[in-house]
Amino acid sequence: MHDCIFCKIVKGEIPSKKVYEDGDVLVFLDINPASKGHVLVTAKKHYENIYDVDEEILKKMIVVSKKMADKIKKAFDADGINIVQNNGQHAGQLVNHIHFHVIPRYPEDKVIITYQRQQMSEHQMNEIVNILKEEAVKHVKEKEERDFAPKRFHHDDEEWEL
Repeated sequence: MHDCIFCKIVKGEIPSKKVYEDGDVLVFLDINPASKGHVLVTAKKHYENIYDVDEEILKKMIVVSKKMADKIKKAFDADGINIVQNNGQHAGQLVNHIHFHVIPRYPEDKVIITYQRQQMSEHQMNEIVNILKEEAVKHVKEKEERDFAPKRFHHDDEEWEL
């Protein structure tokens, strides 16, 4: 992507403080960190978000995120770590290139990662489960039409073919 800031960082066109790099993943310090040690784990190839990233790359990204979390926690004696991945403007994605934030947490930090919780009735929760099951079944049918490779999926006491 020619105007993507992360693609330019990957290519070396924009300087960054690299922490880790392999063939598929780059980790660098966030230029506006939430806390000391805040890094971004990004795919070297351009993918806009979690919906279009290659699953093998996504697996590598989360494994690298886990390893970075462990190293950052030890190196900076952090009390905890948030790993955050946003998709879309309304979810807080500021750069349209998939990335994970690995944010160390400290007792008196000013980091706020929250959302308002809501209570739902049993009926509302059942409606949501049914909608998601319907979507899963649609996905299964589309996938079976593509590759005829059924797999088993278990949810509660039900078994679905995937």
